[in-house]
Amino acid sequence: MAARYLYGQPTRGRWDHGTTGGPRPVHDALGWLDDEAARRHRAGLHRELRPRAADAAPLDLAGNDYLGLARHPEVIAAAVEAAERWGAGATGSRLVTGSTALHAELEAELADFCGFEAALVLASGYAANLAALTALGGRGTLIASDAGNHASLIDGCRLAHAEVAVVPHADPAAFDKALDRHQGRALAVTDSVFSVDGDAAPLPALAAVCRERGAALIVDDAHGLGVLGEGGRGAVAAAGLAGAPDVVATVTLSKSLGSQGGAVLGPRRVIDHLVNAARTFIFDTGLAPAAAGAALGALRLLRREPGRAERARSHAATLHRRLTAGGLSAARPDAAVVSVRAPSPEAAVGWAAECRAAGVAVGCFRPPSVPDGVSRLRLTARADLTRGALNRALATILTTAPRP
Repeated sequence: MAARYLYGQPTRGRWDHGTTGGPRPVHDALGWLDDEAARRHRAGLHRELRPRAADAAPLDLAGNDYLGLARHPEVIAAAVEAAERWGAGATGSRLVTGSTALHAELEAELADFCGFEAALVLASGYAANLAALTALGGRGTLIASDAGNHASLIDGCRLAHAEVAVVPHADPAAFDKALDRHQGRALAVTDSVFSVDGDAAPLPALAAVCRERGAALIVDDAHGLGVLGEGGRGAVAAAGLAGAPDVVATVTLSKSLGSQGGAVLGPRRVIDHLVNAARTFIFDTGLAPAAAGAALGALRLLRREPGRAERARSHAATLHRRLTAGGLSAARPDAAVVSVRAPSPEAAVGWAAECRAAGVAVGCFRPPSVPDGVSRLRLTARADLTRGALNRALATILTTAPRP
């Protein structure tokens, strides 16, 4: 009689007596997970969730609340008002019951602020990137993708059923070479500001290459919106590309706008196509009204207080200048992200833990999250940081840094 297999429960080392005969060993279908966990621990790559408290939070240089709006009273009030008016959830996909007048209002104001013809709001920035790439890609399409792109762009390329050419980081000539050998539809895709080192893509040069080769340009402006461009209008606007007929941008509402969700910005015909073809839009529940209301409140606040964008960049420059003066290897920031190298994954984890114990939260990036295999602390500069908070953060990072 064949052995019985039990799935969905821990069975390693147990016995299945069956209905006849003596005991037989039960196959552990998920036993390989224990080996994977042991391998991660040995390599210093184990990750775990650490729920943060609602109050008494540490000085935060780990999150992406670049403008300090996630806890702003106006933004919270906008979320509460939206929930009270529209309910706790969207109740369905955007094409069924999940679109409200609030979603339409947010899309119109977001497109106007960033300089695009139209916008489409989705449940996350990840979903927005998948939507743009899968709907604009397809068989016979070439996608040239920067080697430093975010995981959501990588996954979008994988799901697009297109030919994908991964090109060297921030290299317009490499994009040109990849696009030159292809006949037919083509896309070039890049982050505007890369999330690991905080460096900016050469958008004007990439756009010129795309126009020479007849390709569309897709830019993930998640880390540019609210930080770069006039009044925080984003890196695409700063490069003079907003509203161009061959440029599409994606953004997240969860960083500078302190809320949740994502959006695709571009020509109206692109947005109309996504409504009809993007599976992460068609089949996903719409963004919760509270998140839409918060994002809209934050966007209106940013219009009134455009200086927040410059303050975030200024604080990032201060962090870089003083960390390098203290002997650390930090990447020069083009926006609000400052990356500081660590000698090993274990050292990065220990360094971040010591900072956290001292009341300063910092990001810790290790393989496979970093494409070059170099472990880092990742610091985010917020517009609302005081001089005292910056001094405290710098002192903590410098005094806890691993020594050779």
